[in-house]
Amino acid sequence: MNLQTDLKSEHISHLVVSGFAQVPLGTSVRDTLARMRADGRVVCLVVEEGAAAGDGQEEDSGQARLVGIFTERDVMRKVIDVPGMLERPVDEVMSTDPITIGPDASAADGLRLMEKNQFRNLPIVDGSGRLLGIMTHQAIIDYLADRYPVEVLNRPSEPERFPRRAEGG
Repeated sequence: MNLQTDLKSEHISHLVVSGFAQVPLGTSVRDTLARMRADGRVVCLVVEEGAAAGDGQEEDSGQARLVGIFTERDVMRKVIDVPGMLERPVDEVMSTDPITIGPDASAADGLRLMEKNQFRNLPIVDGSGRLLGIMTHQAIIDYLADRYPVEVLNRPSEPERFPRRAEGG
């Protein structure tokens, strides 16, 4: 097999996907950032229908509908230099109606979506609307390192560069 075939045949559900923070619609930017910090996440999914904030792995996350995504990129572009923005609802700065992908889609399809739309975090949602995780480029890197350990882990950072003198003892 080759890399292209592997990525086309590998389901997203088999990748090690990232978790996420989760807040209900209307939460202030300050509280959203606090949730992200507490959960150790750089992505927060914003949901409607009163979902409880959590780590994105709880069963109740399936009861909520995904309406937006808020990332560290949104913080840098829309929050940092705007006075009073921390007290405003996250709804004003989040990306609305995020593109999602199902767990049975291929890793190649996920990468294509991320590349085409120029984002780094792709929410994974099952057929019933339950939030499962976030696909990131790191998930693909981890997959490749597991699938091709010799090629990935033993590859010199600059393969065309040679040391000027012998190293070692």
